[in-house]
Amino acid sequence: MKRNFNATVWREGEWYVAQCLEVDVASQGTTEEEALENLSDALELHFTPPVATITPHVRQIEVEVAA
Repeated sequence: MKRNFNATVWREGEWYVAQCLEVDVASQGTTEEEALENLSDALELHFTPPVATITPHVRQIEVEVAA
């Protein structure tokens, strides 16, 4: 499934920084185009479901919290 996202790009020194406005993901590149391409790659990784290599051992703990 493809989805469109909005991004803002600005220059910081020698780097261009691209940040997604809907999701807290950012990337950088030496050109504006490279920063956007890297942001696209970062967003794809962000939405890729994790694959556990080791099955987690889930435990429940009890914690007292102030009301």
